[in-house]
Amino acid sequence: MDLKQLEHFIAVAELRNFTRAAERLHIVQSGLSASIRALEAELGAPLFIRTTRRVDPTPTGQAFLTEARRVLAAAADARLVVDQMQGLQRGTLSIGLIQGVTPLVDVAEILGRFRARCPKVEIRVVSGGSLPLIEGVRSGALDLAFTQFAGALPRGVAGWMLACEPLVAVCAPDHALAGRRGVTLAALVEEVFVDLHPDWGTRQLVDHAFAAQHLSRRSSFEVDDLATQLDLVAHGLGIALVPEGVIAHRLEDRGAERLGIAALADPEICWELTAVFAEDETGRPASAATRLFLGLLRSAAPVLEEIAGGA
Repeated sequence: MDLKQLEHFIAVAELRNFTRAAERLHIVQSGLSASIRALEAELGAPLFIRTTRRVDPTPTGQAFLTEARRVLAAAADARLVVDQMQGLQRGTLSIGLIQGVTPLVDVAEILGRFRARCPKVEIRVVSGGSLPLIEGVRSGALDLAFTQFAGALPRGVAGWMLACEPLVAVCAPDHALAGRRGVTLAALVEEVFVDLHPDWGTRQLVDHAFAAQHLSRRSSFEVDDLATQLDLVAHGLGIALVPEGVIAHRLEDRGAERLGIAALADPEICWELTAVFAEDETGRPASAATRLFLGLLRSAAPVLEEIAGGA
């Protein structure tokens, strides 16, 4: 008995017709009939009652059908395990990053652990804005992305929220805002803003916060990286709203004298760092490499919330 014979038997049992079963299996009818006869001979029992009009399973055949389906399902699971293991022996893990992730999650350290476990898997890392990275995961161009999350994720994409940082206002150290607390958004509308590109989740978060209070502001600078944004702010060209954890790390590296900070009034504007990844039809991360990486991530960083994909 082999798996092909079980597939042949199940097709005949489901369709109750040798001709249609042969068409489904893409084999000639004589070959299918011979396969069923050989299976019955090996089992020592008839599996079908054959008439001129239809083919019906015998009571023995009906009982055997349940077990045949179970065996084929187990074989499929076994193949999947092998495929997954092979996926960890070769292939690619593609990860997208927004800027500012390192102070909150040590992605490089996790990638180092992944490389030690799967030295033959090629690792690709790209950076970009939030919307392109999420689209990259949705389209399959990326396996996973660390991105600022806002709104709803696309269908087939899920996420783990890893951090929720309040936004603070940063300015030149001699700016009137430096050191203040409880600053409202209304108090900032006359300021010149140094913003990230609209593709960035942080920019979308700031725009939404002002729009929710029916406030407009002046955005005179649009840049695509955090370092340039903060350098422009440090030289007095404008202010910016950035995640508190990210700016704290920046100040440790570059010195507090270059930037001033103002705490915003409640309710805080929460910047959410999320690891987003594609799901398969069962709701699991789509690839074995992604599953392993997420396991390493979970051991390194707490997951604040699991986010399901949209409809």
